[in-house]
Amino acid sequence: MLAVPGTLPADASHYALEVKWDGIRAIVYIDQTIRVTGRKGTDFTSRYPEISALRVPGHELILDGEVVALDADGRPSFELLQRRMHITDPAAHGLLTLVPVRYMPFDLLYLDGENLMRLPYSARRELLEELPGLDVPPTFPCDPDVVAATRAQGLEGVVAKRLDSPYRPGLRTPWWIKVKNLRETEVVVGGWRPGKGRREGGVGSLLLGMYAGLPEGGAEFVFVGHVGTGFSDAALDELYRMLRAREVPRSPYSQPLPREIARNAHWVRPELVGEVTFTMWTEERRLRHPAWRGLRPDKIPAEVRL
Repeated sequence: MLAVPGTLPADASHYALEVKWDGIRAIVYIDQTIRVTGRKGTDFTSRYPEISALRVPGHELILDGEVVALDADGRPSFELLQRRMHITDPAAHGLLTLVPVRYMPFDLLYLDGENLMRLPYSARRELLEELPGLDVPPTFPCDPDVVAATRAQGLEGVVAKRLDSPYRPGLRTPWWIKVKNLRETEVVVGGWRPGKGRREGGVGSLLLGMYAGLPEGGAEFVFVGHVGTGFSDAALDELYRMLRAREVPRSPYSQPLPREIARNAHWVRPELVGEVTFTMWTEERRLRHPAWRGLRPDKIPAEVRL
């Protein structure tokens, strides 16, 4: 069951909030053995042996939840989790110690021969929280203060879940609403990549940069990510005209960009300032989940600082 993006519902008393964990969705089957599958049914069991260590004595069950890797501050880090996502034998690579993962169960779909998916969310949660051996994250009242607390702690956001909602596998429904903590920042456009499909012949994504101070003085122009969402057709047409007029033969960035990003890129003079929303900064100083909001002609590129 999937959530729709949105804001906190007005009828707050009918909803509970869960922290939105920045990880990988996983269904866990526990009987005599344990099996872990992803959203598309891929078997993840060997990738996450920590989950295979779960024990719920005397019960057979199916859980829905999130696999997360926590950073040094105890926050979920998708960047860390990426080091584990495609490794089928993490022990052989020493990753069980370097990048341990945890399973955050948030729903109970089956228990001891009974399919629970028709039960309301509140009843499924009550049964889940009574099970021994599971570390079940708490729920919270549907209150803006809870959202503010997650924002202050650097978390991705919350999911508002209607208390009387059944579980509908494979569907994205307004019974679950994901509310992301979005930040805003100015960025400088240093290049663009051609579009594909509907955008073929125009701009597919923008390469973004900011200026970072150097110890000896001055500043370098550094890459902070690329954005391919949030554009209207009119905005893409306008950007295409402006970018083609500013094209240069070489990258304006102080350091080489990753090969997969630089491939087929068109470079431009870093003169255009725009604004994006994003969820957080990665450890590599990249914008996570950026979305374009528009040009900022009132801003000077040199003032856009990392």
